[in-house]
This record gives sequence, C-alpha cells and structure tokens, in this order.
Amino acid sequence: MDHKLVLAASLGNCVHVAGAIHFLELAADEGYETLFLGPAVGVDALLRQVRQLRPAMVAVGYRLTPDNVEPLLDALIAGDRQLEQHPRWVFGGTRPVAERAARRGFFEKVFYGTEEMDETIAFLRGADPASGGTAPADDLLARLAQKSPYPLLRHHFGLPDFAATEAGIGEIARAGVLDVISLGPDQNTQQYFFHPEQRDPAMDGAGGVPVRTPQDFCRLKAASRQGNAPLMRCYSGTADVFQFAELLHRTIRNAWCAVPLCWYNELDGRGARPLEVSVREAQALMAWHGRRGIPVEANEPHHWGLRDAHDVISVVMAYVAAYNAKRAGVRDYISQYMFNVPGSMGFAMDLAKALAMRELVESLADDSFRPLRQVRAGLPFLSGDLDVAKGQLAASTFSSMALGPHIIHVVGYSEAEHAAGPAVVIESCKIVRGVVRSVLYGAADPAADGLVQQRRARLLEEARFLLAFIRRLYGGVSADPLADPAVLADCIRRGILDAPHILKNEKFRGLLETRVVAGSCLAWDSRERRPLTEAQRLDRLAAAGNLEGAGALPARSPQSAR
Repeated sequence: MDHKLVLAASLGNCVHVAGAIHFLELAADEGYETLFLGPAVGVDALLRQVRQLRPAMVAVGYRLTPDNVEPLLDALIAGDRQLEQHPRWVFGGTRPVAERAARRGFFEKVFYGTEEMDETIAFLRGADPASGGTAPADDLLARLAQKSPYPLLRHHFGLPDFAATEAGIGEIARAGVLDVISLGPDQNTQQYFFHPEQRDPAMDGAGGVPVRTPQDFCRLKAASRQGNAPLMRCYSGTADVFQFAELLHRTIRNAWCAVPLCWYNELDGRGARPLEVSVREAQALMAWHGRRGIPVEANEPHHWGLRDAHDVISVVMAYVAAYNAKRAGVRDYISQYMFNVPGSMGFAMDLAKALAMRELVESLADDSFRPLRQVRAGLPFLSGDLDVAKGQLAASTFSSMALGPHIIHVVGYSEAEHAAGPAVVIESCKIVRGVVRSVLYGAADPAADGLVQQRRARLLEEARFLLAFIRRLYGGVSADPLADPAVLADCIRRGILDAPHILKNEKFRGLLETRVVAGSCLAWDSRERRPLTEAQRLDRLAAAGNLEGAGALPARSPQSAR
C-alpha cells in the first residue's frame, strides 16, 4: 500500500468536483501524493483503481438526491470487502447525503460541507479527535503547529455573573470554533484579588466576570475541557502583578501573558501606580514569564492608537514594546496589531501602519526571539447597528489577513452595543472563519498596493527618526534609553511620546494634536492647518520648553536603570 497516496472522485452520476479537488489540494500541502479520478466515477471503476494503485486513503463525494446514494454505498462497501488491502475511506457531501453515509459506520471521516479548513487539516495530520487522533494541544506553540497555516482564533469572554460565564465557556468549547478563551475579569479581580477588604461591592461584575478565589479560576478552566478544549488566558492584574501571574499559571495554565508597557497606572487611571514604577514592573513581569518559557504579548501600540496618537507613535511603540520583551528574555513574543484605530482610518493606510510595525518588530527576530502576529478589529470601528457591525468585522478581518497572522483576536460584533454572550462569540468566530476560508489560499495581496507601500516606507522613516532622537537625547544618562523606565516615563511626561487623550496637567505636558487625513492619522498643526513631520513636531516641543533638561534625568534607584 502507498502510505502517502490519496485518491478522490465524485461517485456515480455526480459531477460536482469542487469539494474533492479542495480536499486533494490540502492533502498535497500536507505531503500526500494525490490523484483525482474525475467526476461521475462508477463504483466498479473506482475499485479497479484502488486495487491497482493501493492508496492509503480514498475520498468520495456525492451531492445529489440522498435516496440515490444508497445503492452506491451498498456497492462500495461490498466491493471493499473483496479488497486485499483496505484504504481509509472518506466521504463528503451535502448534509442529507452525508447523514446517510455516516449511518453506515463505514467511513473513517464524513464531511458535511460545514467543516472549516482547519478541521480538514487536522484530519489529514491525524490530529482529529473525532477520528481517534490526538487531542487539541493545551499549549500555544503546539496548538499553532497543529493548526498551521490556519490561524488560531481568540475571543474575549467574561460576563458579570460567574455562573453564566462558567456555563458560557462550556457552550463555546462545545461549539469547537474558538481556540483561545481570553478571560475578562472585573476590575475588582484585577486590582483587589489579594485585598478583598478593598473591593467595592458596587463594582462587582463591572467590566467582566467576578473571580474571587483560586478555585473559581480552576472551575472556569474545567468548563473549557470539552469540545475542542480551547486554551485559556486572562488579563494581567493591575496590582500585585507577580502574585496574579503565579495564580493564573497555576490555575488556568495561562496560555500567554498580556501586559502593556506604559499603561494600567496613573496615566490611564486603571491603577494607582506611578508611571515609572509600572514600566519597571511590566519589564519584570515579562522577565518572570520569559524565565518560565511562557509567551508574552505587550498589548502596547493600540493603547496609543485608541487615544488618537498619530501613526508614527503607534509604530514606534510597537518596536519599543518588542524591544523591551526581548531585553527581558522573552522568547515567544505575540505582537498585537489592532486595526481600525483610530476608527476613521482608511483601510489602505491602516494596513501600511501595520506593515511598518511588523517590519520593525520582526527586525528583532533571531534564535532567541520569535515574534508571532496577532491581528484584531478595533473596538471604535464597530457600529452599534449589529448587522452593519457583522460586515465591518468581516471587512477588518479580510484586511488584516494581509499581515499573515498566526492568531486572530476576534472581536464580538455586538461589542459597540452590549458585551458578547456565548451565542455572539460563536457567531463572530464563524464570521471570521468564513473570511479565513475564503482568503487563506489564492487571494489578491492588498499589501502590494503602491500607495500602501509608499506610506509604509514613510512611516518607517519617521519612526526611525523618533527612535534615534530618543536614543540620542538620553544617551548621556542611560546606557539603553529604550529599555529605561525613567527615560520612557520622561518621554511621556514631556510629550515626546504623546497622545491627544492623555490628560494634560503639570505632570504630563505634551502638545500633540492629530487629524486623520486621506486615511492616515497625522500629527497636526491646527493653527497652520497642516501635518507635521517628527522633526517639526519635536522642534515645537523644544520651542515650548518641554525638552529642557531632558538629557539630565533626576537621580534614580539602581533598579530603575537598565
């Protein structure tokens, strides 16, 4: 028997061949030799080829009247009994026909026409649990290997009621459409898990699920151990971050850590930590996970974009976040690319920004640092009209597929109107799966567009200018300015790194204004009504006195210097 040969044919008088051809294309990608026998192949002719070629697997399809498939199945099963060597038989058809085939118990795998590409790939790799294969991996890198080239799907989930969240996780797992449940706890959990006396009961369930004990986390993880057994991860704490990281590692086997470099502190009000302290703790938290081989996501650049920072800042902070993760010893780094921020950006220019981010981040790649791409739609982009939002989710996914993502962070289409329950999570994942199925093979490449490439090149030029400026300005006081918490905090206070929505006061005194022009978010001079280059923007900061003394930071503790 040829253990790598797969035959396929449309059976009897059926001339529909698309499903068989697609199955063979996927099999060829997995290293099988393939042979298509054609449409309308009779059972006797098929069995003659099986006897002669002795394939490892035979896939047959039939998409006509269910009653008409019955005699064909009878003849095929009887003929197989006469073979000296029996191949693995696979059937594909419309649901009514496939149900007739499944009842026979003869076929190792029956495809109903609703399966996704990743399910077919898993079967061909022998990793389909329904066919006796290996179970889905409970480890990010192993699961990526199982699904490649199909990206993993991740979705946020956490309802204000614990029991509803637990039940919803089980429902999502049984649907088999999601690979990673990203648990969203309420703020009382993130900030006061280890200090219950400080919780505000009025805020229970605000923003996510109330999780009050380690056993609660264990129950939520246990609820996911059905269906396709999705991985689970959780947002980082905004206080007691190392205790919280240990808790998540022990209870839910946190698939990866997500931590912003410059946020969840006094800057955004999601914590009380001083800015420099939180940057230092973020670096240490990256290092904590790096030592344990746990992947890290620095969900940094989109925090700037969500606050209307211009594109250059987002590109620079994508690089700075990845640079800090590498310095902290992280090996597997998840770089998140949130599209549609700000929400009024044009798709072409948004893609150009993401491509510039990718180029800078992946310039850091080597044997010790492996960036993975995670894409997602931006929350401000989705309409409160749920039908419109479904179309927007699909459109954003199509655009982001040009980045070649390893992970898609699916955003529930309902998020602009209400938090996603299990039904919305499942439906949103199916929408995204439909896009992936359509574009993973053979789609045109929007990244090749001339205007996209022109904008990408301009962003890289401007981003490198700003990075060089920071290194030069602080080079006399820091051995490594881009990984120095005091330098990063000082850059934000002075407005070198800035966003319009950062509250300006005696501590944060940036001057940045931005405007979306022709689809790009640009630094803007409202008096002269024109965009600013980085050189012009920084010159204005200097003229306003905001850069005075930047090369002479205040005395710092040894721990704050890098």
